[in-house]
Amino acid sequence: MTSQHQSLDTLQDIKRMMERSSRFISLSGWSGVSAGICALIGAWFANNTLENFLGGDIEQYSKTPIIISRIQVFRELIIIAICTFVAAFLSAFFFTWIRSRKQKTPLWDRTVQRLMWNTILPLGIGGIVVWRCLELGYFEMIAPGCLIFYGLALVNASKYTLGEIRYLGYGQLILGVINLYSLGLGLYLWAIGFGVLHIVYGLVMWWKYERISQ
Repeated sequence: MTSQHQSLDTLQDIKRMMERSSRFISLSGWSGVSAGICALIGAWFANNTLENFLGGDIEQYSKTPIIISRIQVFRELIIIAICTFVAAFLSAFFFTWIRSRKQKTPLWDRTVQRLMWNTILPLGIGGIVVWRCLELGYFEMIAPGCLIFYGLALVNASKYTLGEIRYLGYGQLILGVINLYSLGLGLYLWAIGFGVLHIVYGLVMWWKYERISQ
C-alpha cells in the first residue's frame, strides 16, 4: 500500500508540474472580485450620467435621436468605461501578482504569452467592431458587443489558465445574446456580466483554490 501511495503521489506531482508548465494557474479569485466591483462602480456612474440626460428613463436612450447632446453623453460614457477598465485591470493584476509571488511562479513566460494572445485577439476584433458601431451611431449594440466578444475571449483563453474561466465566458455570451433582443437593458446586463458574474466567479475561485492555502 505504501508503494502504491508513493506512486500515486509521484503521479500527482508530475500532473501538477505539467499543469504549471502548460497553464497559468496564478489567477487570483480576488482579481475577479476587484474587477467586478470596479465594473459595478463604473455602471453606477454611467447610470447617473444617463439618468441626468434622459430624466430617469434609461430604456429610452437607444431610441433618442442622434444629436450633439447624445454624442456628448457618449463621450462621458467612454471616459467612464476607460477609467473602469484601467482600475479593473490594475486591481486584477495586483492580486494576481501577489498570488504569483506566493506560488513562486513566473508572471511572464510562454504560457502567459499564449494566454495573452488568445485573450487579446478576440478582444481586439471586438474593439474594432464596437468602435465601428460608435462611428455608425449604433450605440445600442455596444453593450452586447462587449459582452459577446469578452465571452469569446474568456472561452478561448481557458485553454491556458484555470478551466473554470470558460463558465464565466459562457455567462457573458448568454447575457450578450439576451441583450441583442433586449437593447434597452444594455447597461443592466453589462453590470451583471462584468460586475456580478466577476464577483461570483472570483469568490468561487478563492474558495476552491486559495482558501485552504491561506
